[in-house]
Order: sequence, then C-alpha cells, then structure tokens
Amino acid sequence: MPTIIRQAPAKINLGLRILGRRPDGYHELRTVFQTISLADRVEVSCEPAAATCIELRCNRPDLENDDNLAVRAARALLERLGLTARIGIRLQKNIPAGAGLGGGSSDAAAVLTALSELARPPLDEAALHEIAAGLGSDVPFFLVGGTALGIGRGEEVYPLADRPAGPVVVVAPGIAVSTPWAYRQFARQAAGKLTPAAQRSIINSFRSAIRAYDAGGAMNLAGALANDFEQVVFGQFPQLETLKQQLPAAGARLALMSGSGSALFGVFESGKEADAAVRSFAAQGLEAVACRFLPRAEYRGAQQPIA
Repeated sequence: MPTIIRQAPAKINLGLRILGRRPDGYHELRTVFQTISLADRVEVSCEPAAATCIELRCNRPDLENDDNLAVRAARALLERLGLTARIGIRLQKNIPAGAGLGGGSSDAAAVLTALSELARPPLDEAALHEIAAGLGSDVPFFLVGGTALGIGRGEEVYPLADRPAGPVVVVAPGIAVSTPWAYRQFARQAAGKLTPAAQRSIINSFRSAIRAYDAGGAMNLAGALANDFEQVVFGQFPQLETLKQQLPAAGARLALMSGSGSALFGVFESGKEADAAVRSFAAQGLEAVACRFLPRAEYRGAQQPIA
C-alpha cells in the first residue's frame, strides 16, 4: 500500500486580537501564526477500494475516533475527488492536545497534502485551502507555514517574511480549554465594548505591531501584541497567569498564551536561558520543551515525504 510519512509541526500565536462577531456567527480576528519545531509524526497510506474505510492508529488511544481532524480531512478529500479508498493513518502525537498549539489542525493538513499526492492527480492549492477552511480555522495556515498573518476567522492566511528569533520554551500545563467556551466568555465580557471606534483602535495597534515585526522580528512584538483570550482564560484558570509571569522572570523577552490556551510560550535570547526555564518548569511537574521557530522554507521541507 503506497505510504507517505511526514512531520506535522505545531504553531504558536504571536498575538491574537478578537474583533466583533460576524454575520456567520464567528468572530473576526487578527493573529500572527508561527510554526515551531515541536512536531507530530503522520503516516498516511492509501489504496483503491470499493468502499471507503479509514483506520486511525495513535499513541494516544483516546484520539482514535471519527471526529479526529485527521480522519475528517481524509474523508473530505476523498469526497472532493469522488474517490473511495482504504486509508490508513498513523499518528505519533508529540504536540499536547487541546493546548492551543494546533496539533490536530497540523495533522489534518499533513493528511490532506499526503492523500492529495497519493491520489493523483493532486488537488491544486486553491482546492486544498477550501477543504482546509471547511475543517477548521487553523488548518489553512498549516498549508503555508512559517510566519503568517491570519485574518477573518483565521482561515485567510497571508505569508509574512521570516525573521530570526531566539529559542522558544513551550509550557503545557495539562489544562484543557475549550475554544468555543473561550469565545463565548469573551463575547460575554466584551458585550457593548467592541464599538466601531474600539475595533479601529485594535486594528491600528495590530498594524503597528506588524510593522514592528517587519522591522526587527518577534522581539519587537513584545508589548505590542496581546492575546485577547488571556483575559477570559486567566479569569477561569488563574494558575495560567502565574505560569506566564514566570517566563519573563526566567528571561523570556516575549511571553504569551497560544491560541485559546492552555499552552504558554516564551521567546528567549539564549539557549542557556531557555534550558534553565525548562528545568524550572519541569521541577514543578510541568511539561515544558525548548524548541525554535520553523521558517517557511524549512517547514515546506518538513512536508516532504520521509524516507
């Protein structure tokens, strides 16, 4: 059975601003996505069959279900192509699930591109993006990688220039935060406050932050970009705010929660500081890993089949 094996890197959000609710019920947002070197391993096999059968095996048995984004991605692509096939998916999960690091979305994008190659002829980029957007707001970004601007509900992605950055420490406290819950809480707290003038102010500050990034990189975002989910998530889980405060104390020049959480990250200037921070969090019984920004060219390389 033809098989493709590839890496599925995680992402962090270098800031995430939420605007008003759209007519379709989603919130308009502005974010900067960044792929990092922490990654899952995805193996996809495919052979023609009279009826479609998708088998998922994972080192996390609790993720082996039909609602897994990787399974949904495989089904959506076959339906788009009008094909039936026997699909095998093997996931080695290294990215903490439900932490705002995009692991499920990255797995889904890896399955989409792998199956597109195996099916022949492969779908064009526009078709893949359309399927990805239908699966989830973060999935289209993982067809791009590197540093990218996300607007709309996050599915409209525009590449930004990759800029050098120091090592990154990701802390996964093991707290599951529901993204729909976080949006509902934000909408409740922001009711009546996101006036047109307030939204213009958010957009202007976001534009200034992008210019700062373009001028000097991620460190220039410190203090310029916020994550609007923090105000609601920290209210429910104050221990996350305490952990975030430990990152600057350990030397991080930029510290934020990623997505709707609960993972936190800090960007450091030296590997020595990053390693010391990892040891400090590990001593508290927390999962922490030192990794790095993954530039777009390297990300695209990670999408090539592994021999």
